[in-house]
Amino acid sequence: MTATLVPPRLIASDLDGTLLRDDGTVSARTAAALRAAAAAGIEVVFVTARPPRWLDVIADHVAGHGVAICANGAAVVDVGTRAVLAEHGMPADLVATLAGRIRAAWPDAVFATETAHGFAHETGFRSSHPVPDGSPTAERIEDVLAASTFKLLVRSQGRPLATYADDLAAVVAELAIAADSGASGLGEISGPGVSKSATLERWAAERGIAAAEVWAMGDAPNDLSMLTWAGASFAVANAHPAVQAATSHRCASNEADGPADVLDYAVELTRRRTATSTASRTSTG
Repeated sequence: MTATLVPPRLIASDLDGTLLRDDGTVSARTAAALRAAAAAGIEVVFVTARPPRWLDVIADHVAGHGVAICANGAAVVDVGTRAVLAEHGMPADLVATLAGRIRAAWPDAVFATETAHGFAHETGFRSSHPVPDGSPTAERIEDVLAASTFKLLVRSQGRPLATYADDLAAVVAELAIAADSGASGLGEISGPGVSKSATLERWAAERGIAAAEVWAMGDAPNDLSMLTWAGASFAVANAHPAVQAATSHRCASNEADGPADVLDYAVELTRRRTATSTASRTSTG
């Protein structure tokens, strides 16, 4: 971190692989840094691919420190109450069209969805995470679609993993946005124009916060849009090479509390600015 940084009004952080430890927890040091940022008046927004239902495991650590932009930008959720404040989901007819197009190109593809109501899936879909009891299931995802879908999940074992996300993006073309989920053989599809950066930019603009006043932290390719939008961007040491290349600053890994270092530095810069402003007013008073 360099002296050229200006104090942020807003810090946007990815969760998995960035703010969270590898076991999915918030370290005591990071929790303390979040509290210090809030006390200093710095807005903190969590920007994640996680669906709203996955916020329960972090709510005790981060509630009161802001909101979460979930599902790669498809939903804005109050961390404390889990209330959906805004959503940018796909209508059922678009999801059905996407599923049909992908199925025609990838015959072995199986699907699941994330919505405000939770998880739904085809009977052949195998989730790497526990499936909530009572989740709707059917032979075809089209039979269990909600009115609005945050993410369409696509699992295919017949595609090369190295180009999975790019291949999926080519299939959906202009209809939607395909992202690398980080999980082997799994892709995530959001509606057209929906991304971490688009929702973050909208949220910040509603509060009069410009990109130049935002710091962003991340580790994965699906963070690139918000990292390149923000005035200052930070890649954790464990970040994907593309993220390392695209960001303006570095910090230690998620396991070494690198994001806590960033938060602490933001607080230090904010306090310096406040002290300088106070001294200036005193000298001219």
